[in-house]
Amino acid sequence: MTLRFIGTTSEHGNCPTLYEVEETGAIVVQGDQLTDPEHLAQLRDVGEGETVVVVPRELLTRFAPKE
Repeated sequence: MTLRFIGTTSEHGNCPTLYEVEETGAIVVQGDQLTDPEHLAQLRDVGEGETVVVVPRELLTRFAPKE
């Protein structure tokens, strides 16, 4: 799998960041892991092996593919 950097709103090289999987066009999201049990309890259908991350809306509106 080859990842192509799309963009970040980080000023110091930390997350959050978006990448594209070049072979498939899928998007990989890097962000702070959501760990608050109260917030996790509100999520639906989180599968085993899935991780939930938090990213600022600005990251998606600025860098997410429009197609």
